[in-house]
Amino acid sequence: MWIKRLELRNFRNYDSLQLFDLSPRVNILVGQNAQGKTNVVEAMLLLSVGKSHRTNKDAEMIRFEADFATLQAVIERQERAYRLDLTLLPKGKKSAVNGVEKRKMSDFVGHLNVVLFAPEDLQLIKGGPQQRRRFLDVEIGQVSPQYLYNLTQYQKVLLQRNSLLKEIGQRKVGEEMLMIWDDQLAVYGSKVIRKRLEFVERLEGFAKEIHMRISGGKEALSFHYQNSLDCSDLTRMEEIYREELTAKRKVDILRGSTSVGPHRDDLEVRIDERKVQTFGSQGQQRTASLSMKLAEIELIKAEVGEYPVLLLDDVLSELDEERQLHLVKSMGEKVQTIVTTTTTFGLEHFLSEEANVYRVERGIIAKEG
Repeated sequence: MWIKRLELRNFRNYDSLQLFDLSPRVNILVGQNAQGKTNVVEAMLLLSVGKSHRTNKDAEMIRFEADFATLQAVIERQERAYRLDLTLLPKGKKSAVNGVEKRKMSDFVGHLNVVLFAPEDLQLIKGGPQQRRRFLDVEIGQVSPQYLYNLTQYQKVLLQRNSLLKEIGQRKVGEEMLMIWDDQLAVYGSKVIRKRLEFVERLEGFAKEIHMRISGGKEALSFHYQNSLDCSDLTRMEEIYREELTAKRKVDILRGSTSVGPHRDDLEVRIDERKVQTFGSQGQQRTASLSMKLAEIELIKAEVGEYPVLLLDDVLSELDEERQLHLVKSMGEKVQTIVTTTTTFGLEHFLSEEANVYRVERGIIAKEG
C-alpha cells in the first residue's frame, strides 16, 4: 500500500498543503527544524491510527485562529484506491472513507497502515512501561479494530471504577456498585490482555530473526509480557481477574485507583535472557528498538497482506552507519518510505531515480527538480 496524495488544511503550521505526486518508493522532506516536516508525518499517522504521537489534544493540531482542520489522503492498497477524510474539531473528530462517514474511529482506523520510527522510539526499551503499552496499543489497533473497541471500553470502565473508588474513600457512597464495574473490567481487560499476548508472541518471532541478523548472530532477543494479574491460564483469566480485583479492593479504595489490569502491564525485552532495560548497553537498547520496529513491518504484512508505509521522522541521524545500513537493506524496495531530515548528507542510498525530494520552509513544500 502507498499514499498517492495528501492534502491538509489548517493543520498545525499549514494553511493549505497539497502533495499530489508522492512516490510509491522514497520521499524525502528536507528542511530546518520547526518548518513543518514532522507535521506531515503526524498527519499521515493520524490518518492511519486516529491518534497523534505528539499530543492527546486535537485542538493543539488545529491552526491558530481556525475552527477546524481537515486531512485528506488518497491511498492505494490491493490495487484499489481509497479516499480517507479526517476532520479535527476542538472537541472531537469526524472521519469518512470514500465519502462515507464512519460513526466510530475504530471503523476508520486500519484502512491505512503505517509504521512510524521517530527519535523517541529509540527510547522504547529504555523508557517507561507506558511507552511500551502505547506501542502495543497503536500497533495492534492497526490490524484489529475489535482490539481498539475492547481497549476503549476498558478505559471507559476504568475511569468509572477509579471515580467510584475515590467516592468510596471519601465515604460518599458504599462499595455495592463496585461489583458492576469489576465484572465489566474483567470482561474487557481479559480481551485486551489476550490480544496483547498473541501479538507479542508473533512480534517476537519476526524480531528474533531480525535482531540475529543485526547482531551478527551473536545475541538472542526475546519478549516477555509482564501481566499484573500473574495469570498463565487464559481460560480462567476473567475469573482470576475478578478475584484479584476483590483481593485488592481495600488497597484500591485507599489509593483511589485500580492496581491490576492491562493499564499496569509492561513488555520486558531481553537479550540472552538478560533484561535489556536494566543490563543492556545503549547500543543493545537501540538495536532491540530497531528490531522491534522492523518486526512491526513484517507482522503487518503477514496480517493484512501488504507492507505498511514507513515513516522515518528525523531518525537516521540518530543511528550509526551500521544500523542505518540494516534499516535500508531491510526496506529494499518493499515499502513506501517517507523520510524527514535537515540534510540529505548521508542519504545517498535513498537518492535514486525513484526518490522524490521536497524542500520544507515555513509551512510551504516545494518539490526539487
